[in-house]
Amino acid sequence: MHAHAYDIVLLLFSLQCVSAFIPGVMQPALRGVHQTAYVPQPQTLGTLALRSSSGDGSSDSPTSPAFPPSQGALSVLVPIADDSEEVETACITDVLVRAGVSVTTASVMPQLQVKMSRGLKIVADKLIDECADQSWDAIVLPGGMPGAEHLRDSSVLKSLMEKQNGENKTIAAVCASPAVVFAAHGLLPESATCYPAPKFKEILGSMRSDDPVVVSKNVITSQGPGTSLQFALKIVEALCGEAKAKEIAGAMLTTCA
Repeated sequence: MHAHAYDIVLLLFSLQCVSAFIPGVMQPALRGVHQTAYVPQPQTLGTLALRSSSGDGSSDSPTSPAFPPSQGALSVLVPIADDSEEVETACITDVLVRAGVSVTTASVMPQLQVKMSRGLKIVADKLIDECADQSWDAIVLPGGMPGAEHLRDSSVLKSLMEKQNGENKTIAAVCASPAVVFAAHGLLPESATCYPAPKFKEILGSMRSDDPVVVSKNVITSQGPGTSLQFALKIVEALCGEAKAKEIAGAMLTTCA
């Protein structure tokens, strides 16, 4: 090969190698040259897609969940909003899925992606309007402010919760939501708990309990991020039985409330 031609080939090969390891660098120099260099895929850092598995065991994620729901699994709706509390949301959805429950996260905002109270972005399974005509074994609300206010202001969610309560099915709320959502819609039971801020304690009044998790008839309430695992386990107990709740608690190295 002619020395000049050999130098050109060597230069192109060197640029190809550099481009493969440093994407975007020297790309203009390689225009028009066939290449198979690595092209980075788009990333969405800080965004969590809470695409929960469906009752048939399928999932929107590339891999199956560690604890796929069985056929005919119980179904739970977890409404979320901008400024909902992410630790509470994660604990609720994670523990329920571990118990084999089919969980659907639903945004009460105009879009599926919501920005949680500490900045984490979560992509819900559905918009709340898509859940209006479905039947649920439980509806579980995370807290967070003003996330709880967004949940309170959703007319679709209000109707769903009133129907759920009227059928004596489980409704549950943690942190600010017992005071902000349940109280606003007349859903508070004889005894409940909430995040122990003065304004929330005042709303609950004489029915407020200091217990971390309170079960009163079909209503389950809890206090905040630190009590969220026990809150979620209590929901598992209500839906799946005490034995299942203890099994999940043991696997997670914690205890039931």
